[in-house]
Amino acid sequence: MVPRYARPRMTEIWEPETKFKIWFEIEAHACDAQAKLGVIPKDAARKVWERGRFEVARIDEIEREVKHDVIAFLTNLAEHVGPEARFIHQGMTSSDVLDTCFNVQLVRAADILCEDIDELLEVLKRRAFEHKDTVTIGRSHGIHAEPTTFGLKLAQAYAEFSRARERLEHAREEVATCAISGAVGTFANIDPRVEEYVARKMGLKPEPVSTQVVPRDRHAMYFATLAVIASSIERLAVEIRHLQRTEVLEAEEYFAPGQKGSSAMPHKRNPVLTENLTGLARMIRAYAMPALENVALWHERDISHSSVERFIGPDATITLDFALARLTNVMDRLIVYPERMKANLDRLGGLVHSQRVLLALTQKGVSREDAYRLVQRNAMKVWESDGHESLLELLENDPEVARRFSEGELAALFDLGYHTKHVDTIFKRVFGTTRAPAKRRRTKG
Repeated sequence: MVPRYARPRMTEIWEPETKFKIWFEIEAHACDAQAKLGVIPKDAARKVWERGRFEVARIDEIEREVKHDVIAFLTNLAEHVGPEARFIHQGMTSSDVLDTCFNVQLVRAADILCEDIDELLEVLKRRAFEHKDTVTIGRSHGIHAEPTTFGLKLAQAYAEFSRARERLEHAREEVATCAISGAVGTFANIDPRVEEYVARKMGLKPEPVSTQVVPRDRHAMYFATLAVIASSIERLAVEIRHLQRTEVLEAEEYFAPGQKGSSAMPHKRNPVLTENLTGLARMIRAYAMPALENVALWHERDISHSSVERFIGPDATITLDFALARLTNVMDRLIVYPERMKANLDRLGGLVHSQRVLLALTQKGVSREDAYRLVQRNAMKVWESDGHESLLELLENDPEVARRFSEGELAALFDLGYHTKHVDTIFKRVFGTTRAPAKRRRTKG
């Protein structure tokens, strides 16, 4: 975890103090369940809760000697609980504590990430409606294609992050399991009802079959989901980076008073935030591969996954939390230049209307092949003139084309409104409405 890219709320989930608190709760709830079943004295379970304490530094000290983190924790706990500590961890194995705790942490992290996405969705929706009718050029292969609106670009991002949230909810549900099944997962030394009790208390559900560890396909899906979300972040970040290029400059990141863009060139205003998001997305995706490789453990268990998860659990969730918050801030404060969008749209002398002319010729009885040839030969003249020629004028002066149309018909094919007539339909599909949400300005960054 790099503090530069971490926010306190998510970081707290992975602090040693939080981890050991969860360990204690798992052990104490297990004692309660054992007491209810008559396996240990009820007074012993009560004293675990009353006297249970731990010190991170002391646990670390013990672990340096015993080389086992769970034993170190239990030893420190026993120092506070006293003789009744002999009833703690009855019939359990280390993985029961470690895996259940890890899943609790992943669930809590997912809850924060869902809130992050909700905040991003709110901003994307507001900005999408703000620019629902802001006409801009759509590009394929980086080349001018046909007109669209900037609002549609943002509506697409909204739909994508809506899917991301659904996936994250599913991943959260899938990883929210509890394993208190003992060595090799047979419940030989602990009643399955203990697992059910602990699961309920910790907000989880019992793992149907745990081979001493929770199956890691659950975690692989979780981290793969985070990786897909990161890719969606990068997709929008890359779009902003392209739009901020000097030759395009249709939108740009907010540039604060006093901000500096370059140590050498005072004029620079660089898309540093979205470039940063591209880099963070690469890191989050990188954590998915070791999670996939963790699935194949030896027999009922090994600990080859353990060191991996000490990295990827905190790093992936903390980094994604930061990235989502940063993207939300970027989109909230994004500066949009509709006039530049219109100028870029008009830059190539009407070439963006070529398909409509092509289709109109086919409706006039011209074969598609001939129609394509007629439009392309005029379009290439405009292209080679760098937009100084007008496609409409060239077509009107092309006898093979002009004779197919009555007066005014060709000019009517160059109407921008033709390309935006279904924007409301798309917005209704994405947002369920064509009405803009009530205005609300975010105050936190």
